[in-house]
Amino acid sequence: MKKRKLDLDNYLPYLVNRVGTIIAEQFGGEALAPYRLSIAMWRVMAVLASKGSQRQIDLAGLTSIDASTLSRLVTRLVALGVVSRTRSVSSTREVVVKLTSKGKAQVARLIPLARAYEAAAIAGVRPYEVAALKTVLRRIYANMQSRQTTMPVPRVSLSRRNGVGRAAAD
Repeated sequence: MKKRKLDLDNYLPYLVNRVGTIIAEQFGGEALAPYRLSIAMWRVMAVLASKGSQRQIDLAGLTSIDASTLSRLVTRLVALGVVSRTRSVSSTREVVVKLTSKGKAQVARLIPLARAYEAAAIAGVRPYEVAALKTVLRRIYANMQSRQTTMPVPRVSLSRRNGVGRAAAD
């Protein structure tokens, strides 16, 4: 049976994760840490700065943070004084989150730093390549949002000799 290897240098999820991780580690450790913010908190604040106040459920979708985790993040952001959380006027079951003036000021100070990290990441990449990359990443995200949530998983059988699982032959 042919041995299957995954060439990580050409595997898109691996590459995207590595790029995202190093940018997040550097930006988080250098720019956000003085404000006691995590990358997830920054995403919440950046979305609110960009799109205005949001229902918490909509904010979860816009930040790709699950609802229960987002609720805890918003609680921490409220404690830091950078966002407020109020009941919706249209439905008492809905919560609306918005930046406070302190939060707006922090975002205003952090945006130039965020742009500097992006500039460092894309140094040496032509503007049309960056534009194409962003377009492709948006398409990939949309593809993953619209795909079926279940994919066929290869069967695994256990070898009686060594007890190690191996994929069944197709």
